[in-house]
Amino acid sequence: MNRPARRDGTPDRNRTNAPKQGAKKTQRQAGRQGGVPRLSNAKPARTQNVPAPDPTDFAPSDQGTALAGPGEQIRLQKVLAQAGVASRRVAEDMIADGRVEVDGEIVIEQGRRVDPNVAVVRVDGVRVLVNENLVHLVLNKPRGWQSTMSDDMGRPCVGDIVAERVAAGQRLFHVGRLDADTEGLLLVTNDGELAHRLMHPSYEVPKTYLAWVHGEVPRSLGSKLRSGIELEDGPVKADKFSVLEASEGRSMVRIVLHEGRKHIVRRLLAEVGHPVERLVRTHVGSVALGDQRPGTLRVLGRDEVGSLYKAVGL
Repeated sequence: MNRPARRDGTPDRNRTNAPKQGAKKTQRQAGRQGGVPRLSNAKPARTQNVPAPDPTDFAPSDQGTALAGPGEQIRLQKVLAQAGVASRRVAEDMIADGRVEVDGEIVIEQGRRVDPNVAVVRVDGVRVLVNENLVHLVLNKPRGWQSTMSDDMGRPCVGDIVAERVAAGQRLFHVGRLDADTEGLLLVTNDGELAHRLMHPSYEVPKTYLAWVHGEVPRSLGSKLRSGIELEDGPVKADKFSVLEASEGRSMVRIVLHEGRKHIVRRLLAEVGHPVERLVRTHVGSVALGDQRPGTLRVLGRDEVGSLYKAVGL
């Protein structure tokens, strides 16, 4: 690039650099003055539980029509392939072997068409998610965050983490709540029937917690908690209880409950003389938090979604 020259014919370096320096300064100021920094919850596509499409899953007339419109009927083997169950040809073998059922009926003929937006499809008795509009996520809620989609007081909340998805048109809500001081697994979805059943006590979906409590907990406490403790709003029983560590006036315990009353774990352990210092939910049913970092989302895998459906009879 030729530099602009002064009147004496020599290059004017300052004049050339000035616009660039000014632009950088403006960008830095905009970055400082641009408002609240956003929390990015995006994850690389390769880490999500979405299978890569198999070219054999699409007939020539199907190119460009990955999603079914309202009421549109799609071949069952293609639906299974798009749901990540198997390739189209393997899905055909599964159908022929009588392993696939639609709306409670075993299907063995090839070419059966279904509406993936309404059909209930199961493979080997486990429901397969075939409605691509449904979203099922696991959030690791950080300590101090509110289990709300917005907060009038400006406190950090679940809605902040899913804001980009909501802005993109996904109508999401959290399944149940964790109090502000409790960390861990919170399901986020737009699947209303699944959410309703997971929260309803009659389905008895277990929730697993790790709790750090005051005092050295005797291992004999487990039988007492499993027998039931009377609280001010009625009795509560632990499904399972175990002491993982106990030393120097502090213990770490694992407790499994299927109830969802407010502060139920904290109230239960306080009632037996071991107030909670820290509480983390690690599982809902068979869905585990694992090593997921606080404040992040991940998409549930097909088997995980199937296990939740099975747990609540869907």
